[in-house]
Amino acid sequence: MNAFKPIAILGAAVLLSACAPTRVDNAAGQPSVYQDVGSAGRVQGVGIESQDVVAMTDQMMRSLLANPMVSNRTTPPRVLIDMDGFKNESTSVINLNMLAKRLQIELTRAANGRMVFVNRQNLAAIQKEREIKREGLVDGGTIRKTQATAGVDYQMFATITSQDAIDRQSQMRQRYHYISFEMVDMELGTLVWGDGFEMSKATQDNILYR
Repeated sequence: MNAFKPIAILGAAVLLSACAPTRVDNAAGQPSVYQDVGSAGRVQGVGIESQDVVAMTDQMMRSLLANPMVSNRTTPPRVLIDMDGFKNESTSVINLNMLAKRLQIELTRAANGRMVFVNRQNLAAIQKEREIKREGLVDGGTIRKTQATAGVDYQMFATITSQDAIDRQSQMRQRYHYISFEMVDMELGTLVWGDGFEMSKATQDNILYR
């Protein structure tokens, strides 16, 4: 009978260890913190980052408002700025809609009526509203009725380009960006304003942009 005691004790120990709660490391991680969007963040690479978008759109806004052909007309021009006019030919990942929207919103705020911005991204909703007004399902609103939606005088076009270099020995990466902005007369096809933004970044440990 004594030969079975060690086995019984061992079995009981195994059973107790199986029933014991498993310890999980629930230590809190580093909390998220707000950062200035106009300054370099803690995660940096060679791509286009928030501070670059802010600097780029602010510079283009000031440059465009300083152009009398666009901002000092007796009749404010109708301007279209949306992602359909923006192209990314660079090796960087960038949300074109974010870039176009920030430029449009900042210009709308700063222009203060010197330019009128046409919305084409919501054209389907606009057309639907016009249809139900004309069908008598709703009244005509408080503004006016027009024969058609607004045509565009000028449209903004932008192209993002880049050039990359890698030092295979040190694995240092360098990327140069040039982003061109052009305002085009959509009737004549002429250029009424143009400007560019350029930057170069280098880093040894690249990061993933999404």
